[in-house]
Amino acid sequence: MYKCDEAEVDSETQSAKGCSKDHTVEVMCHTVPGLTCESTETNSTEFKRKVPCRHTNGHSYENALLLSIFLGMFGIDRFYLGYPAIGLLKFCTLGFFFIFQLVDVLLIATQIVGPADGSDYVIDYYGPRLIHIVKDNATYYKPQ
Repeated sequence: MYKCDEAEVDSETQSAKGCSKDHTVEVMCHTVPGLTCESTETNSTEFKRKVPCRHTNGHSYENALLLSIFLGMFGIDRFYLGYPAIGLLKFCTLGFFFIFQLVDVLLIATQIVGPADGSDYVIDYYGPRLIHIVKDNATYYKPQ
């Protein structure tokens, strides 16, 4: 029974300030009135909790998409995102004769291909951000 504060948003990266590479940020949480947390040091009504966030490393979504549209046949989009081997291959073959350029435009536009370091794109707070929903072994199935 607690409520956590919202993480402060950085105006440049449009993500939470202090977001780490494991996509979490610490925020202060407060318990409901009348409830105290038992800890080894002191009883308290506040504690810190890690919540999910978007870790960005300066790669802009708009820049990546524009580079892919206009200079994708030379592999500049892949160099920008941190994939030098694929960028060099696209440069030598003119984007696999322009086929791979079209594929990369679609992959970057749908945000399937992102920066190579695992970070997210810098996108405006209310921009075209996609959240990919995945199904794995930890997915809970509701019985019918």
